[in-house]
This record gives sequence, C-alpha cells and structure tokens, in this order.
Amino acid sequence: MSAEPIRKRAATEEGSGKRRDRSRPPLPEPLPQPVVDNHCHLDIADAEDEEHVTLEQLLESAAAVGVPRVVQIGCDLPGARWSVARAHDHDALVAGVALHPNEAPRLDSAGALDDALAEIAALAGSSERVRAVGETGLDHYRTGPEGREAQERSFRAHIALAHRLGKTLVVHDRDAHDDVLRVLDDEGMPERTVMHCFSGDADFARACLERGAYLSFAGTVTFTNAAPLRAALAATPLDRVLVETDAPYLTPMPYRGRPNASYLVPHTMRAMAEVLGRDLAEVCAAVNGNTDAAFGGSW
Repeated sequence: MSAEPIRKRAATEEGSGKRRDRSRPPLPEPLPQPVVDNHCHLDIADAEDEEHVTLEQLLESAAAVGVPRVVQIGCDLPGARWSVARAHDHDALVAGVALHPNEAPRLDSAGALDDALAEIAALAGSSERVRAVGETGLDHYRTGPEGREAQERSFRAHIALAHRLGKTLVVHDRDAHDDVLRVLDDEGMPERTVMHCFSGDADFARACLERGAYLSFAGTVTFTNAAPLRAALAATPLDRVLVETDAPYLTPMPYRGRPNASYLVPHTMRAMAEVLGRDLAEVCAAVNGNTDAAFGGSW
C-alpha cells in the first residue's frame, strides 16, 4: 500500500514564533498490555515537523509500543472525509467525524454551516467504520461571545445525530464546563459519551460521571501544573477511564512541545497508573476494555 499523505498546519496548539526542538521523541518502553489511543488527528502534522513521517510509520510505531488501535478524529470537512477513507484502508483505525466547535462560527459566517452539518451526517452514517460523532462541543477559549450561538447550534445538531445513529458522542470542552453540561442535559446525553481531553477538576469529573460519561485523559495529566487534573483522574472509577494523545498536540512530559503521536501513549499511561495507585498492566487492561465499551466494540 502506498504511503498516505498527511495534511500540514502552520503551527501547533502550543506554537510560538520561537524556534523550538521539533524532532520526534524516541520510542518509549512498550506497555505490558495493549491500549487504544481513542483520540488522534493523524491527518494533521505540524509544518515545523521536518521528518515527513507517513501514516503507516505512525501506526507501526504505535503498535510497537502497545498501542495497536487508534480512533482517528476528523474535525473539519476535509479531515472528516480523510478519516472515513483511512478507516476503510487500515484495520487499526476507526473514525470519528464532526465540525470542531471553532469551525462552526467560521462556517456560519460564510452561510455554510447547515450544508457542512448535512455532510457530517452523511459521513457519520456511511459506515460501521465510523464509530463516533465528534469532536463537537463548546470552546470559550478561542471563540468569543459573537460566535457562541453558532457553536451551540452545531453542538446540539451533533448530539441529535449521535442519538439518531447510535454513535458515540465525543465532546470538546474548553473553558465551557457549565454550558457543556447545560446543553447535554437539554438534549440528553447519548448512551456512549466521551469527554475528550478532560480538562476539569474533581468536582466537574463527578458531574460528568453522574451523567454516565467516560473521561479521556491526555498528555496534560503529566504536566507539572496539572494537579487539579490529576485529582480528577484520582476521583474517576477505573471503569470510566480512557487515554488519548490528541496528537499532534499535548505531547506528554518529558517531551512537551515536541510532536505528539500515538506511540507516546505509554508515557501518559504510566503517569495515570501512578495517580490511580494501581498496577500498570491492570490499568492498561481496563482502559482497553473501556475503549471498546465506549466506542461500540472492538475492531
């Protein structure tokens, strides 16, 4: 099979004008049991990354350290189309498709939001390889008050779609905890709902868990300034814990600021096991099973 192209973006989530070390970290010690990276953007690579790795190389390096399966998230129309196609090409992948909350105001201002939502609905219902509607939600960090009505309308449409198709809902929540819960309560939380890149404290974790959500933890749980997030993880029952990269963003310590990829999940898993006070193999087995439950079965 030919190497799959990967899209480029001009900067990372943590980007700045300063030149930084953008080399890829080395492979970590493999995990004792396999886990799933339940949220990854394989279609996106930082324009500063000069190593030009292929999709096949990314999947092979992940499998080599105990991450043999990935949920590929497409969060704009080109990314959603790419994700569905690649999920059909690669047994290791299933897809999630949606309009990212920060896409919604841009599309709305162009008069294109309704058509874009219709295409997402068609892609989400096109195949069993599409397991999730997401990431969708609310983002009050990057979108100001003028764009929030469009974000909420898009979020509600995605929730309705997840209900209609029986797909997992993957929720993006940035600085919008109360409003995310308000909308989910209004619309009814789908049976399988994942709080992607969980960013709240223990109280917010409990509020999400009471509603039946799975909480997915990313490399941020390893950051030195993330004590409230580690407290949230400690408050989460093991049967509700998932792991993700959100790659190419949120690279775990000790490589924060360098390109992230699924093969770096072991760093996050080891930190999670330490916070939970449990054996690493036990946590891996739980996370693997939880991911199958959260995304509608193994693949």
